[in-house]
Amino acid sequence: MQSLAGQFLIASPYLPDPNFLRTVVLMVQHDDEGALGLVLTRPIHVTVQEIWKNVSGESIDAPENVLQGGPVEGPLMALHQEEKLAELEVIPGVYFSSQRENIEPLIRESRNEFRLFLGYSGWGAQQLEAEMEVGGWLTLPATKEQVFETNNDLLWKSVSGEVGTNIMRESLNLKRMPQDPNMN
Repeated sequence: MQSLAGQFLIASPYLPDPNFLRTVVLMVQHDDEGALGLVLTRPIHVTVQEIWKNVSGESIDAPENVLQGGPVEGPLMALHQEEKLAELEVIPGVYFSSQRENIEPLIRESRNEFRLFLGYSGWGAQQLEAEMEVGGWLTLPATKEQVFETNNDLLWKSVSGEVGTNIMRESLNLKRMPQDPNMN
């Protein structure tokens, strides 16, 4: 299977796992050994400011909510736009970091948008492929604008709507689909 890194995963009704109901997952890594993704639509009731105060004792102005990246526990992780602090480029202009030496300056000094995560979504070797084979996930190429969309309902609706349009277009073998079906 081709790598899904840089793609959104959207849970289909065939995926019974409640951890992923109405979620948009950005795939950060995907290879023969497994996969790692971050849920973009699960804010938790903790702000970046509160996390940073607990981690460093320092007060900063960062009222954004931290996101629950998935059901697997792990270190703080970030998606951001600071190439010099990147450990991995997920899509053009969107970078991933999990090392403290990259996250600290990101939180303290970044002028660009970033998203901070507790936990992640992880799959062992061939686990994601098996879920895809039974129709558990739908995919869509990720965009920078969507990754940094902070309105979770808007992100869910736009991504799932785009996936639905793509499915219709492919099943009907259309070259393009009008925005207004009455124009058909």
